Amino acid sequence: MSTTNSVNGTAPNQVINSPFLQAIVQQIRGQDSYGVYRNWSDELILKPFVVSKQKKREISVEGEVDPLTIGRIMAFYRAVAACIEKETGLLSQVVVDLSHEGFGWALVFSGRLLLAVKTLRDAHRFGFESLEKVAEEGEKLVQKGVELAQRFPEVGRL
Repeated sequence: MSTTNSVNGTAPNQVINSPFLQAIVQQIRGQDSYGVYRNWSDELILKPFVVSKQKKREISVEGEVDPLTIGRIMAFYRAVAACIEKETGLLSQVVVDLSHEGFGWALVFSGRLLLAVKTLRDAHRFGFESLEKVAEEGEKLVQKGVELAQRFPEVGRL
């Protein structure tokens, strides 16, 4: 991928401009104990998050959820937690409970306060139409989580 190429029509500087996409890249690089992603561009790291509708139809929902897909789900929700933590100062954690069939929950919490709750269906097909959609969905979850944390700060500190 050259510097002029893009991922599904997204300009390369879009990654630099989106704090949420940068948080995902940070989460992935932070979990990279073997240095696999050390020389990868941010756009290349984020490319698996972009899954077209056609590609989603081709992905089978039979069998176990691919470990790489589970890793992307975890990175996405950890980025949500990191952004909420950065804005509120409350330590945020993530729990993803996923069955072998691809159904489950993603929870972002701080203390006893649930900041984001998302039902996961067809986790085999986790992905978004574009990087803009990734950023939009993540920022929406972050904004709702920040609003809850600001509304109930004492519960977040318990």
